[in-house]
Formats: sequence, structure tokens, C-alpha cells
Amino acid sequence: MKSSELVIALTKGRILDEVLPLFERAGITPVENISKSRKLIFATNHKDVCLMVIRGSDVPTYVEFGSADMGVVGKDLLLEYGSEEFYEPLDLKIAACRLMTAEPIGALPAVGRLKVATKFTNIAKKYFAEQGQQIELIKLNGALELAPAMGLADCIVDIVDTGKTLTANGLEPRQLIANISSRIIVNKASMKIKHDIIRDILGKLRMAVEADQVR
Repeated sequence: MKSSELVIALTKGRILDEVLPLFERAGITPVENISKSRKLIFATNHKDVCLMVIRGSDVPTYVEFGSADMGVVGKDLLLEYGSEEFYEPLDLKIAACRLMTAEPIGALPAVGRLKVATKFTNIAKKYFAEQGQQIELIKLNGALELAPAMGLADCIVDIVDTGKTLTANGLEPRQLIANISSRIIVNKASMKIKHDIIRDILGKLRMAVEADQVR
């Protein structure tokens, strides 16, 4: 990989499935099928642009430190990570969902300090502080829906799409913390050094997003 090459970090999973067609409409396509390869870095139809496919939680780090010039990541991770170290110029309006609190169906408000299970500890801490609610944070990386049923927490803070998983586990969404979608982030130094190509890609992506919104 050449130092002059523009590296775009993409998030694995659902976001990747939605972002690749968007990139294609913006004229950027990988030269091989990403879903059938174990590689992490892929050449594209532009000789100076390559795609890196990594975990969403790692995208902000790669972009902040300049190992990737641009990245695509969910707003939830940006809120959790903090976004002072890079630019966030474009909302791609894909992989939309909500970051919410959820509690057992019909549960009355907890009295006193609230026990909150989440992987979004920074977001939860800030949100409940703004509500004037004292909490005890319990960090979990998965199976959050089990926490209230097992007596580990009074509520959870998590991503909600359809809400069916919550309902299946006896929970219901309560307070909306933030509407989430995938965003483009750009390394600050790269924006200066590779300004022309980044601006060109941002412009084409913006046009693709706008075209999708009027369909």
C-alpha cells in the first residue's frame, strides 16, 4: 500500500452491506467480492483508493491516528468514542436505528440509584447525568437483554432497530437518547494533504445520498 493511496475504513456487518451499494453509486467499487474474501484491504476501480474492512469500534481509532484517511461508522460509536479528533462531514443516512433505554415491560420507575447495563458507558453516563439521575454502570458487551431479567440491572441502554428482540425478552423501549445512522469521518491531516480526492469522494457520496432520499 502506497503512502499516496487513500484508505477508507469500512465497518463490517450490516453497515458494510448497505454502504457498498452506496459507494458503487458514487463510482467506487472493490475489484473483488468482499463478502467472499478473508482479506481486510481491497483495491478498488480507482488505483489510488483502497478499502479496509474492520470492526466498527476500531474505525475511529484507525482514522484518528491516520492509518485510514476516511471511515464509515455508526453515530453510536462516535458518540461513545468522541469525535474531536476527526471531521464528520457527511451523514450517509444508512443503517438507521435508535439508541434508547429499555426496561421490563410495565415496570415502575426504579427508586434511588438506577442500575444500568450497557456497552455505551460514556453515552449512558452523560445522558443520565443530564437527567439528574444517579446510576451504577454495569458494562456488558453482549446479551444486554438478559440483565434486567437476571436482576443484574434495572434498565439497559442499547441500539433498537425493530424492537422485536426487546419484546422477546420482556423489555420495552423507553427514552430515546439519539437517532443513529452511519457517518463519514475524515482524518484532519488527510483532509489537508489529500484534500482534492477527499472532496471529490465526499461530493459524489453526497450526490448518491441525496438521490436515495428522493427515490
